[in-house]
Amino acid sequence: MLSRLGALLQEAVGAREPSIDLLQAFVEHWKGITHYYIESTDENTPAKKTDIPWRLKQMLDILVYEEKQQASSGEAGPCLEYLLQHKILETLCTLGKAEYPPGMRQQVFQFFSKVLAQVQHPLLHYLSVHRPVQKLLRLGGTAPGSLTEKEEVQFTSVLCSKIQQDPELLAYILEGKKMIGKKKTARGSAAPPKDIAGYRDKDCPHSDAPSGDPGLDKEYHGVPALSVHLPAVTEGPESGPGESNLITSLLGLCKSKKSRLALKAQENILLLVSLASPAAATYLTQSTSCCTAIAEHLCQLYRSMPACLDPADIATLEGISWRLPSAPSDETAFPGKEALAAFLGWFDYCDHLITEAHTVVADALARAVAEKLFVETLQPQLLHVSEQSILTSTALLTVLLRQLRSPALLQEAMTFLLGTDQQPASKEDSSHTLGTHLIMHCDHLSDEISIATLRLFEELLQKPHERAIRSLVLQNLEGRLYVARGSPEPESYEDNLDLEEDPYFTDGFLDSGLQPSTKPPPAPATSSDGKTAVTEIVNSFLCLVPEEAKTSAFLEENGYDTYVHDAYGLFQECSSRVAHWGWPLGPAPLDSHEPERPFFEGRFLQVLFDRIARILDQVIGDLMQRIQRVPQFSGKLLLVRKQLMGQIPGEHLDHQTLLQGVVVLEEFCKELAAIAFVKFPPHGPYLNFSPPPEGQV
Repeated sequence: MLSRLGALLQEAVGAREPSIDLLQAFVEHWKGITHYYIESTDENTPAKKTDIPWRLKQMLDILVYEEKQQASSGEAGPCLEYLLQHKILETLCTLGKAEYPPGMRQQVFQFFSKVLAQVQHPLLHYLSVHRPVQKLLRLGGTAPGSLTEKEEVQFTSVLCSKIQQDPELLAYILEGKKMIGKKKTARGSAAPPKDIAGYRDKDCPHSDAPSGDPGLDKEYHGVPALSVHLPAVTEGPESGPGESNLITSLLGLCKSKKSRLALKAQENILLLVSLASPAAATYLTQSTSCCTAIAEHLCQLYRSMPACLDPADIATLEGISWRLPSAPSDETAFPGKEALAAFLGWFDYCDHLITEAHTVVADALARAVAEKLFVETLQPQLLHVSEQSILTSTALLTVLLRQLRSPALLQEAMTFLLGTDQQPASKEDSSHTLGTHLIMHCDHLSDEISIATLRLFEELLQKPHERAIRSLVLQNLEGRLYVARGSPEPESYEDNLDLEEDPYFTDGFLDSGLQPSTKPPPAPATSSDGKTAVTEIVNSFLCLVPEEAKTSAFLEENGYDTYVHDAYGLFQECSSRVAHWGWPLGPAPLDSHEPERPFFEGRFLQVLFDRIARILDQVIGDLMQRIQRVPQFSGKLLLVRKQLMGQIPGEHLDHQTLLQGVVVLEEFCKELAAIAFVKFPPHGPYLNFSPPPEGQV
């Protein structure tokens, strides 16, 4: 009975014992590599022309084959134990750092990448793997254009893949040299990262393994100690600003001139920040400079652009994607185009990172971009006394707003531009916030700055964020101070509408010669569906331009109905955008007991109304008198309209600015009429049929 039990035990032990031939072969190949350094005297022979690449390939194949043979036990085989105990990876890392023989660093990067990718055993938990991985990371990602960029990208991609499989590895890998440098054992060797010592000892019971820095201490299975004078290599500081880890390596590779390599590095950073592990996200934001480094690179790209860029040139590069950066072409080249494309591409990348990242990382990165780019870099330019600085920075900010998609960064942009104050403004307010300055720029002495800033606010109002509309428009209207207290509210809008009170429709104004040749018919009686009110409003816009100055009737686009389709689409888009904001369907009832206060529409609306009022003063106020002095006014006006529409070639005419202004004003009034038609009342039954001809309104 005892003899039978002994036979079974011997059989079981024999089944677990791997073939000694694999270990001998593995050691023999390592022995061949060490002998090269002992025997070789030619320091100029490239590594790829030696047998080192072949021997490393054989060692890799042996490790992979051994693991397949050991798959049932799940334990490390003797070859893997030998690799770990004798710190072969650390030795190879030292040889790669010395670049001896030439090109050895590429071979080391390739071997590390393949071992980590093909060996399924969790190697990164071992100190004898973790430490050389950190050293190898410090070798790469520091010099754009290095000969090992491709191998560095492969190596970091494998690490990111492993972290994706086990997010807890992120902290261990990123802690790197700074962490290990603080944990020294009595023997002078680094201790394993926290919580992973058990992994280290699990399959490597031989704790007295010889050091592998830079060779083997003793002979093992016939492998001599590696004692050879290598080119001098120095270790960097244990910690400090120059510390390098996986993040800094990836950021360095993002700057590669080879777009495919840079794109792969960016995808790897995206993978890291999108990890679902809260612990990994917290570590990225609190224990690394990841967010700050990404934002600082964005500011560095901003500073690399020319100080003065034409807004028209900036507009040509709208829609730059970080995956497909725009390459300058000879046809549309302008000074600074490549630098501008790089900046916009990296901003789009930051926006994409914030969209895809874990919430903790997204908020931290959005704050970093806002602080570094918006506050520290753009704000001084927006407040600069130089008109060119204001113009360039405003145009750039407009493009950035147009590209911006992430909710977290949009929130930071709103706070940057509009501040945090949500109280209604008064005329006496003398605040000097950035938002106030930008609103003042809408009415700047420079028409270029005014137009550029108006485009900025147009973009801001189109963003899906309630803060923009509330701060710029609704904040001063919600109290309904524009309605006189103590007077009954009108039952319908037309009861409170009197065109005769408009200064442009007074008797004196009509008697001066501005009376239209064909007056609109009197408004029909009030109906319950509100059609009369919209008729009055539409007419109030259409009557701003006298009939003698209108030319659209001579062409096919007769009336404001040509704008209705676009206006209706715009109205539907706006309605959809605000639907989830929970706005009431009707105005709040007035409190007759509330003391009456002066109404102020707010700085933004005030500036817009002032500009519109000046348009009316400069064009309509003395229009009839001015057109009397223009020979063949009607014919020239029609000619200018055709030129503006591109129907005939442009040619310079006398009074061309006046003629163009009249045409534009007519179209502007028709557009306002179309907007009024489609939005009033919100649920009117007539929104789905075509408007009546202009003469019948």
